[in-house]
Formats: sequence, C-alpha cells, structure tokens
Amino acid sequence: MKPVWVTTLLWMLLLVLRLGAVRMGSPEEDSFYYGTFPFGFSWGVGSSAYQTEGAWDQDGKGPSIWDAFTHSGKGKVLGNETADVACDGYHKVQEDIILLRELHVSHYRFSLSWPRLLPTGVRDEKVNKKGIKFYSDLIDALLSSNVTPIVTLHHWDLPQLLQVKYGGWQNVSMANYFRDYANLCFEAFGDRVKHWITFSDPRAMAEKGYETGHHAPGLKLRGTGLYKAAHHIIKAHAQAWHSYNTTWRSKQQGLVGISLNCDWGEPLDISNPKDTEAAERYLQFCLGWFANPVYAGDYPQVMKDYIELVKAGRKSAEQGLEMSRLPVFSLQEKSYIKGTSDFLGLGHFTTRYITERNYPSRQGPSYQNDRDLMELVDPNWPDLGSKWLYSVPWGFRRLLNFAQTQYGNPPIYVMENGASQKFHCTQLCDEWRIQYLKGYINEMLKAIKDGANIKGYTSWSLLDKFEWEKGYSDRYGFYYVEFNDRNKPRYPKASVQYYKKIIIASGFPNPREVESWHQKALETCSINNQMLAAEPLLSHMQMVTEIVVPTVCSLCVLIAAVLLMLLLRRQN
Repeated sequence: MKPVWVTTLLWMLLLVLRLGAVRMGSPEEDSFYYGTFPFGFSWGVGSSAYQTEGAWDQDGKGPSIWDAFTHSGKGKVLGNETADVACDGYHKVQEDIILLRELHVSHYRFSLSWPRLLPTGVRDEKVNKKGIKFYSDLIDALLSSNVTPIVTLHHWDLPQLLQVKYGGWQNVSMANYFRDYANLCFEAFGDRVKHWITFSDPRAMAEKGYETGHHAPGLKLRGTGLYKAAHHIIKAHAQAWHSYNTTWRSKQQGLVGISLNCDWGEPLDISNPKDTEAAERYLQFCLGWFANPVYAGDYPQVMKDYIELVKAGRKSAEQGLEMSRLPVFSLQEKSYIKGTSDFLGLGHFTTRYITERNYPSRQGPSYQNDRDLMELVDPNWPDLGSKWLYSVPWGFRRLLNFAQTQYGNPPIYVMENGASQKFHCTQLCDEWRIQYLKGYINEMLKAIKDGANIKGYTSWSLLDKFEWEKGYSDRYGFYYVEFNDRNKPRYPKASVQYYKKIIIASGFPNPREVESWHQKALETCSINNQMLAAEPLLSHMQMVTEIVVPTVCSLCVLIAAVLLMLLLRRQN
C-alpha cells in the first residue's frame, strides 16, 4: 500500500494535468464595461474593533477571547503578535475620520467591541459607560463629516468570561446574551445608526474557532463544534433581528442584516455533472449554510444529505455517531428564523475551481471532508502574495448573481472586498491593488447591469491592521500603518487616489479618464514613499525632542543651581 502522502501527491498531479486540459486559461470575461453606478449607491471602507482599536484593557474594557488567545504565548499568532495596541484607533478617532473624508466615502463600516461595552458579556452585570461614550462620540463624529455609520455588533471578539463560564458559542445561552447586548446597542446608538450587521463572516468564526483551532477560542472539535456554534449564532441573529423589529424599528426606522463571506466556486469541468454538483455543494456549505436558514428557514438540503443519516450522510453512521452532527431546527425555530434579514451583506475576495473528491469515512468527521470536494487554483491567476488570495474578478459577478437568484433578489451590500499586500512590502505604490479594485468593482457594475440589487460597496480595509493568526504580516489597508512607531502614523497608498476617483465618478466614465486616474495615483505614491523613507529620521528627531532635550535642560538647571550655590558661598 502506498503511503498517504504519495497517494495525495499523485491525486494532486492528476488534477493539475486535468486543470490544464479542461481549462485553457479562465472562463471568457466580457470586455471592460464603462458606465456609472445607480444614483444613491453607497461607497465605503471597513474595519473591525479588535483589529484596529488597541486599548485592550483601558477605560473599563473587559478581556475578549482574542485577548486570551494572543496572550497565551503558544505560537498561535505569527510572531506572537497581539492587538493590544494595533492601530491605536481608540485614541485616533479624529485622525481616522480625516482619512475617511480624504477618501470621499459615503459610509464607514466598523464593529463594536462587545467586551468594551459589557466587560463580562452580560448586560445585567455591568455596562461600561466609557465604552458607550467612545462609540457614541465616534458615531457623532462620522455623521458630522457626512459619513454614514454601518455598525457590526459582533466581529469575532466574544467576551472571554462568556467563553470561560459557558463555553462560548457551544452554548445556546449565548443567543440570549447576544440579544441583550444587541438591545443595549440599539438603545444607545439606534437613534443615529440605521444600518446594523449582527455577525461578520460567522462561517470563519465557527470553522476556525471551533474546528481547526486557528482562531480564538482555539478549540478543535472536528466535525461537530463548528456546526453547533453556527446553529447558536443563527439563533442569536434571529433573536436580535426580532428584538429590533418588535421594539425599535418603528421608532428608529433602521435595517438589520447579516454579513456572510464566500469565495466563488467554479466547476473544474463544466461538462462534468459531478464537478457541477461539487461546485454547487461548495457554495451551499459556504454561503447557504447561514443564508438558507435566514431566507428559507432551514439548512440547505445538500448539507443535510452529506452530514445527516441519509444518502451520502452515511458519514455520521459510518463514523459511529448515533445522531447527525448537523443540529436540527424545530418547526417553530424555522418559522422564527426565516425572513430575519432586511439586506444581505456579502464578503468576497477570490475564486476556486471545484472538483468532486470522495473522502473516506476513516479520516474522521470534519467540515472539509463532509463536502466531498477539492479546491484548485489556476496557476495563471495573479498571485497577490497571500497563499489563498488570487485576483479573479469574474468570480465576483457570478457570486453576486448567484445570491440574487438564490435568495429572492434581496438588497445586497458588499461588506468586504479587498486585497492584501505582499509580505514585508513597504512600497506605497500598490499598483496590484489598483488593478484588483478596477477589476472587481467593474464586475460588480456588470452584476448590477445583470439585475442584481446591489446597494453599496465596502472596500476592505481603511487601515493596515492586525490580521488574526497572521499578525501584522498581511496588509489590506488603503493607508499604510507604521506599527513599529509608537504613534502608529498612517500613510496613503496609491490606491487611495484611485478609489477616491471611482467614488467621485461613481464608476468608470470613459477609457481616457480611467487611465489618467491610474497615472496620477502612481505619481502621488512616489511622494508618499519619500515621506515613509524619512520616517526613521523623524522618529529619531522625535526621540531627541522627547528624551534628549528634556534631559539636557534638566542638566543645565542642575549645573546652574550648583554654580549659583558656589557663587553664593564665595560671596559669603
């Protein structure tokens, strides 16, 4: 018998050869489409609390699961980095709002830190008034700058005490605690916030937090933990939506939705029904896992078939499990959850080719094995530096159209879309990000032309920031942050100028003008690079100002005092 690694290697080699035979390049793309977005289309950028704020233990904030995860010192994050300071956004609100004005965005998507508002996670125990004031002031500052706040209630930073006491999202009681937290936010900020997101990318939160252990809380409950966590997250979302709908909507007239991230899955061989089914399965396990309950009341049938005790769901039985690993919604719960979204938030970054692969049950239960598929990339796709992120704009249009037809033409807000910077690259001339923006935004414009009801676009992200288990190695920001400087200065990359031009024009007016944007953006970045290059000298001068000068002054005063004493003694 061949070793497992040999079998896997041979399998991958065959797939690569098949990819070359079936796919000579990418699917045909339409030519670049020149045109503008509908009137009132909203342009923005995004961030999240844990990744940017810092001030992890200041002004009454309680610890989050990410504080505990990064402080464990067990190599869970690249370079053992933490977000204790991050971008220091907690102390730089006014500075960052100037950046938003510079970009000409119409909205800013950010998240609230649950443990900053409720240090223990429980509303009945303690509400942190300083946390309320911080976010209230931020919202007021945004509105005074004509920037609409789009607020995420939970972006992965669960209060640590809820994890310790109840097991976090493994416990159904989280739904009630989340509802109480959401109600606090609606009460405190809902008079000014009209767009709410309950959860951001809950699939990654469940899979990486409770299956692979790569994210906080770092649990490895293979094949069970992520489905249980997701089940409770969906219930929590529904409770928050119903709470808003019953208590707050008539007074505040806002909208509540959820933001789901998913890459596009393209069949490796479109003439092969098994590949087509595998690509559909990929999308349902990715997007449909959360969207189907919200829009149809239950999990996608294909997830039931591949996890439960029927059809290919033989896996649970073969693995010696008496009941399905996919939890079941009661009839009452299905009715309660269905329709709990006023808009669909979508996050999207890249695309994969999908082919069928049957994983033997002896490998044990896992999310990856349950899907019975393999993901591939085309070596001709532009590689942006991250191991997983390739620029494949046509996949974006296909995902948007899929969501539009699959879920009954909901209003769609793109909540995350962007490209990371290559490792250790400090150049501000991010031409590859400009090309990414141009391609992806143009495919979104084509999707609107196709009939998709897209209301807004959020580019990810405003600043370079803490990138979870990757520390500070990946940079998604329009603004470069010098993390080695305690003041965390921000410098605009070339993409700032390019995105600003798209926003002002609300699209792509004509070839000559769009090309001029590109040239002007690259011209400005050379100046910004000079500023960045001068930063070590400026930091040195600042150190001289802050340390050396006061020391010299103190010595001068001391010497003067000694001389004065000697002079007085001589006179006496």
